[in-house]
Amino acid sequence: MKKYTAEYFGTFWLVLGGCGSAVIAASFPDVGIGLLGVSLAFGLTVLTMAFAIGHISGCHLNPAVSVGLWAGGRFPAKELPPYIVAQVLGAITAGGVLYLIASGQAGFDVSAGFASNGYGAHSPGGYSLVSALIIEVVMTMMFLLVILGATDKRAPQGLAPIAIGLCLTLIHLISIPVTNTSVNPARSTGVAIFVGDWAVAQLWLFWLAPIVGATIGAAIYKFIGRTED
Repeated sequence: MKKYTAEYFGTFWLVLGGCGSAVIAASFPDVGIGLLGVSLAFGLTVLTMAFAIGHISGCHLNPAVSVGLWAGGRFPAKELPPYIVAQVLGAITAGGVLYLIASGQAGFDVSAGFASNGYGAHSPGGYSLVSALIIEVVMTMMFLLVILGATDKRAPQGLAPIAIGLCLTLIHLISIPVTNTSVNPARSTGVAIFVGDWAVAQLWLFWLAPIVGATIGAAIYKFIGRTED
């Protein structure tokens, strides 16, 4: 239960910090943090939690990461369901807390997006379903490559959280205009259920693409990272 609780609070922090920066601070009058600030916020949530709970649960914070680690031979299948449940519940709790905060502002309208992921008319840059699918698969694939490589026993010890946090920052810098960046089904679910409507209707993509991408990334790392006998 300690591992599952750690995943719950870790994912809570990721969604509250990352999505919260997008909803509350990204375009705040005159001093908004913009896309760069939101990207850094997501990276910092993973960086801080990796140091805080990495030694407890591995700090997955993401169903796609858990599936990718399983596919890469680093995580037991029996742990997948409880990890994913804990992650999704943490994300939904964070979405609820963020909703309570954001709704305290005059003129707040959850239908405007609430940091939800989307494609087509709901993509920040108007990108198509195909574009959204490709970028979510590729970004998650690269995320898993970095995670598996940085946590390899042969990699420099103690520096994995920095590499992983910076990787997530870079992923957001690239892909926010396309999908608002998911690469994490729990993160997508945590805010989409408060928007409902189109956000829930498009949520399937932000479960499918990250999990596919994570599985591909794990397969690639198993090939390039294996030691020769």
